[in-house]
Amino acid sequence: MAAQMSDAHRRFLQVLMSHGIMEGAEARKLHRHCCEISKVYCAQDKLDDFVSTINNQLQPLFMQIRKGMSEVDGRSHYALVNMAETEITKMASDYAENELELFRKTMDLIILSENGFASSVDILNCADQLKTKKMKKKEAEQVLKIFVDDKWLSERDGEYTLHTRCIIEMEQYILSTYPDIAKKCNICHSLAIQSQACETCGTRMHLPCVAKYFKTQSKPRCPQCNDFWP
Repeated sequence: MAAQMSDAHRRFLQVLMSHGIMEGAEARKLHRHCCEISKVYCAQDKLDDFVSTINNQLQPLFMQIRKGMSEVDGRSHYALVNMAETEITKMASDYAENELELFRKTMDLIILSENGFASSVDILNCADQLKTKKMKKKEAEQVLKIFVDDKWLSERDGEYTLHTRCIIEMEQYILSTYPDIAKKCNICHSLAIQSQACETCGTRMHLPCVAKYFKTQSKPRCPQCNDFWP
């Protein structure tokens, strides 16, 4: 029999809804806090079971708390995902048509790149080529800032990539939209945007997964074809 939702579960869900996404350490702290406030036992290592109880109640509402990983440092994150809509259409209520088109073009640049990043120059060059409604440079810069603030994109030194929230929410959409390009990490089996690839067989791994997998190997070899890893 599935565990029942308690006040601790409801508090946790309410806070996560307001944040959209939460880093693993922050989620564990929230889990402990919610249990303390509700005066229920908190099993420190049972956060995923705690989340599973919430997900059982969210299923009829086509919502789900999904766990993912930051491609930068390998840290876990938890995000609340709406499963009733396709990933791009769920953004439609928040952004104008030309803003969504700019996001799609930005995603194209990121997915098709070798390193999982798109330069601000390349993105801004797309702004005056939009079919819905062209944007001026300053307008496009402001839209990019909004995408970063809303945690769909991350920016570093003028380079943009997909935020962890975006990857968690849009993984299936990206895999189906770019079937010949988008690949999963061979280690954690999540979508790999910022990653390394085997030069022989094309197997991909996140950089944090590479570091962890080859930590004890003096001569790292591909886990798929056994050739030397680049």
